[in-house]
Amino acid sequence: MTPSLPARAERHAKGESLRKLTPRSAHGKLVGPMDRDSNAIIEAQNASRLPALIPLRAQLMAESAFAFLRGAAAVMAQDLQWQPMVGAKAQACGDCHLMNFGAFATPEDNILFDINDFDETLAGVDFTVDVKRLAASVAVAAADKGLAKEDRHALAGAAARAYRKRMASLSHLSPLEIWHSQIDLEREARKFRNAALRRKIATLIARARGQGLDRDDNFPTLAESGAPVIHDKAPRIFHFAADSDAAKGFDPKVDLAAYRDRLTPAVRTLLDRYGLRDFVFKAVGVGSVGTYCYVGLYMSGDDEPMFLQMKEAHPSVLEALDDRLAYGGNQGQRVVEGQRMMQAASDIFLGWTENKASGRHYYVRLLKNRHLGGMSEIAEAEGLADYARLCGRTLARAHARSGDPALMAGYMGDSEAFDEAIADFALAYERQTVIDYEAWARTHPPSP
Repeated sequence: MTPSLPARAERHAKGESLRKLTPRSAHGKLVGPMDRDSNAIIEAQNASRLPALIPLRAQLMAESAFAFLRGAAAVMAQDLQWQPMVGAKAQACGDCHLMNFGAFATPEDNILFDINDFDETLAGVDFTVDVKRLAASVAVAAADKGLAKEDRHALAGAAARAYRKRMASLSHLSPLEIWHSQIDLEREARKFRNAALRRKIATLIARARGQGLDRDDNFPTLAESGAPVIHDKAPRIFHFAADSDAAKGFDPKVDLAAYRDRLTPAVRTLLDRYGLRDFVFKAVGVGSVGTYCYVGLYMSGDDEPMFLQMKEAHPSVLEALDDRLAYGGNQGQRVVEGQRMMQAASDIFLGWTENKASGRHYYVRLLKNRHLGGMSEIAEAEGLADYARLCGRTLARAHARSGDPALMAGYMGDSEAFDEAIADFALAYERQTVIDYEAWARTHPPSP
């Protein structure tokens, strides 16, 4: 017989007791050595990346402080190791900023909102790590839009408050109810205070149910004539010429047979109804630019296309928090495990593989456009507030699947003490981000 597990009230009380060790107000300060060389931390990641794409990464990060923050997850991970921790752990996203959330349609025709990037995910991380990066991204995005300091503080606090309140609600549910909980975008959009954003979401949902989410310029398309091949869209999507300088270091020998073997029998059967017809390099995101990432064009016998993405997985930047967090296996498997743990409805094609010759690890997923929209579309003052709150609620749901929601809710409590402290931290980190961004832009000026 399994020993009886601690009840919800007991776990909640334990969370309250954690405040004695780490007062909620302690999260309001940015502590630790801030004289680290942020440029050096970022450039150290370039050693294993495709040299031809390193200038593109630098250019993208130089566009704004928010773009810099997106690409500087390794820098923030170094800084977060010095911040106070609670001792309440969960599966962390690891790169939890505003643009790493998105909308997608499930096979049941539901439009869900969820985290959609797990490159830095790691198990056993203090829940405050993700909350602080999310709040900091809100403050930096608001600053990029020219909002006043008090507005930036309020917006970061709103994200933390939404996280805290959703976690409190989840703490009253059973583990099974929490596991099956989802963020239904249509229902959530009704809570938005900004009418323009509500209309924008309604349009997005209608498109998703009709023709699928709009594909952005970085989504692969097929060439208009001849054999089915992916159309080149340099510098983001391209084939390598075998004799080109860019092809030096090219690592296309992803072990797709190993990927197939690790799928469930049902998904293997589905995959076998498609054949690989083309293979291209795809530069993705901001911080990931230069890592090895490919898109395979798979075609059915009736020439119906399907795109699979094979993306290189490095050790999570969150390993900087504590050496004991290091993941010892295939880093692609780490990403897959983290996504399945945190996401409400994961892609059935999720899997992992490697290139044994190069030692690179990869995860594989169905490629589809999941983004709700660019910051330029949603980041008006009130629209950003709605979006920040939605991200906060979504993060709470993701953390509650692996962490103890009663413990976390007990620590955060019913007052706004936790929210205010996180908002204070967000503004402090926003200032640090501006300093780091200016240092980056001096040596990597943005394109005219």
